[in-house]
Amino acid sequence: MSFDLAVVTSVVALLLSSVNLFAAVKTMMSAGEKKLDERVTKAESKLVEHDRRIQTLENEVKHLPDRDTTHRIEMTMTQIMGRLDAQDAALAGRFSAMDERLKPIQAIGERLQDVLIEQARSNAA
Repeated sequence: MSFDLAVVTSVVALLLSSVNLFAAVKTMMSAGEKKLDERVTKAESKLVEHDRRIQTLENEVKHLPDRDTTHRIEMTMTQIMGRLDAQDAALAGRFSAMDERLKPIQAIGERLQDVLIEQARSNAA
């Protein structure tokens, strides 16, 4: 069996061409895969960002009152407003009574002022 150099060279060239063709096909096939990998990486980073934002919101929502608590607060505020209105009405009645009691004192003060002004005029003349 003799090895002919031309046959060996052509077989090696065929093998190298096959490997080169396989590498080219693999590169063409993996180009789309690289783009897809980039998109997946971008999506993962966005997912992590959204996860952090959701966790922040969940932590903030934990401290807020729920629906029942808000309703109880509203009911309590309504009761307080009713009591304040009743107090306002009672105070208004007391102030009007006090105003009626002070009217005679105001009249005495006005008459006394008039007398003092007349005395000052008569002493000046």
